Amino acid sequence: MSNAFVTGNSSGLGLGLTTALLADGATVYGCSRRGCPLDHHDLHDQHLDLSKLEQVSAALDRLLGGVERLDLVVLNAGVLGDIRLLSQTALPEIYEIMDINLWANKLILDWLIDNALPVDQVVLISSGAAVRGNKGWGAYALSKAGLNMLAQLYAHEMPESHLIALAPGLVDTAMQDYLCDPEQVEVGDFPSIEKLRAARDSGEMPSAELAARQILQLLPALKRHPSGSFADVRTIV
Repeated sequence: MSNAFVTGNSSGLGLGLTTALLADGATVYGCSRRGCPLDHHDLHDQHLDLSKLEQVSAALDRLLGGVERLDLVVLNAGVLGDIRLLSQTALPEIYEIMDINLWANKLILDWLIDNALPVDQVVLISSGAAVRGNKGWGAYALSKAGLNMLAQLYAHEMPESHLIALAPGLVDTAMQDYLCDPEQVEVGDFPSIEKLRAARDSGEMPSAELAARQILQLLPALKRHPSGSFADVRTIV
């Protein structure tokens, strides 16, 4: 692995991926709203709030301009939003989640195409929520379902690249801090949250660092799936 681009690399899975890639000797290009906390000579970082769609192209010009090839792109950045009934979720909140989780990724893929930057493998971080439709996951589930289709559609437009939408399974990140806080989410209203809390308490939820390493180890196996498909790390052999 020589060149990788990771979005949302300031914390969680994105930071775990950046750390693991650097440890493997890769040159990593990253962007996030807060900035990556790592200090490494092979890390090139760009502050970018992906909710500001009008800023995406210029930020990529600064970050990736002059790069001749990317071996791996991981479109990881995303937001959860509040767990609540979809009927009680206002459209402006849905718009913001869709902008970050879906439309910003479209703009990134468009930039790669427009700049004729060769990319070997693109992993779009999806979620089991994209296919389960559990009560309360509303805008997040909609955005990740859209991301799955985005991968499928862009596989036709990026024939020299392998694209896959990947659910990383349960990962112990700040998102889980919110989901597992009884003052934030009432379990009785949303049964799926109880399963998440039980998994965290049982130790079945790996750290971001371990989950990142698992994803990198699975990269060759992911290429055996048709480009544009959806996969879940828990079912890949």
